[in-house]
Amino acid sequence: MGVPRVTTGLESFLDRPPRSLARARLGLLCNQASVDSRYRHARDLFARKVGRRLTTLFSPQHGIFGEKQDNMVESTHGRDPVLGIPVYSLYADVRRPTAEMFANIDALLIDLSDVGCRVYTFITTLRYCLEEAARFGKKVVVLDRPNPIGGALEGNLLDPSLLSFVGAHRLPMRHGLTMGELARFFVGDGGIGADLEVIPLHGWRRRLLFADTGLPWVTPSPNMPTSDTALVYPGQVLLEGTLLSEGRGTTRPFEICGAPWIDPAPLCAALRRRRLPGAIFRECWFQPTFQKWAGQVCGGLQIHVTDARTFHPYRTTLVILAEIRRLWPDADLWRPPPYEYETVRLPLDLLTGDTCIREGLDAGQPVAAMQKEWSRELAAFAERAAAYHLYGS
Repeated sequence: MGVPRVTTGLESFLDRPPRSLARARLGLLCNQASVDSRYRHARDLFARKVGRRLTTLFSPQHGIFGEKQDNMVESTHGRDPVLGIPVYSLYADVRRPTAEMFANIDALLIDLSDVGCRVYTFITTLRYCLEEAARFGKKVVVLDRPNPIGGALEGNLLDPSLLSFVGAHRLPMRHGLTMGELARFFVGDGGIGADLEVIPLHGWRRRLLFADTGLPWVTPSPNMPTSDTALVYPGQVLLEGTLLSEGRGTTRPFEICGAPWIDPAPLCAALRRRRLPGAIFRECWFQPTFQKWAGQVCGGLQIHVTDARTFHPYRTTLVILAEIRRLWPDADLWRPPPYEYETVRLPLDLLTGDTCIREGLDAGQPVAAMQKEWSRELAAFAERAAAYHLYGS
């Protein structure tokens, strides 16, 4: 592999640690994707750099090394087998750092990869950490990483009545920010009084996709195996709120979708007539090994992204759902609760962030009309978010 074009916040921090943290006790929120350009893990790099001042580790959903393969499976607290220090799960009996967890640190370092989507739970964990750090008087240092799908925006903003663990701030589905920029946005737009420092990327621009960075891809969550998966995720994640398989239990999660009652031929033919930009829809059959429809043969499609810069993942999946609703109007399509700690509200509503999306699909409302309705609020968000940008186009 050649020299990366982009330098991560992790590598910049280790090269020139902030003087303000010279004697600070450090906690580190990380997972298996927290690596440098040579695949060395942040835990090991910090242990060598700061020694015993690294006192505590924290993990997000799926565990510190992504060992929890399926969705909505909690990880437990424990001790790191190499360093012997505590590891606190922020996807367990609690989802926020407690006073006990913060007792032996002065600053929390956060080195997590987002995939550019509002519902990816790592950004909720980021917000919760900022809130609790402000409460307990701890500093937060975000080691920035690229947004793998670039700086484009798409989708409706979250309705505040639908705040949840898969939507903790009023963002569009595709928010176009890096983790560092999100932290700045949460503090400024959300009024969180946290002591925040962002160690920025070097060489990143908003137009770049992950393949342009030269950095290694390490799956940030078990069902995000490639950067291609991230391209479709801001749309295909909606299928978690349906009774369709989103491809979990296959080798191409989120790119593949379907159900036993779907005939791929008319579905793909209908999608081709729509002339959606940047993608080809290929008829396919698959048999998931776990989760929805495990062990059963499903008909459906695979999304092949042919031009990531013209592809609109959120619009594309809404069109897929609209065509499925049209072709199979009597199908039981919407998944009932519970979902991500919510037991009353419908999962699809939590994911879209607006009940009008589901109601519109059921009523046969054109997706283009939905887009028109949210275009003004998306433009307003773009203006607000620009104040927190760290990188140009």
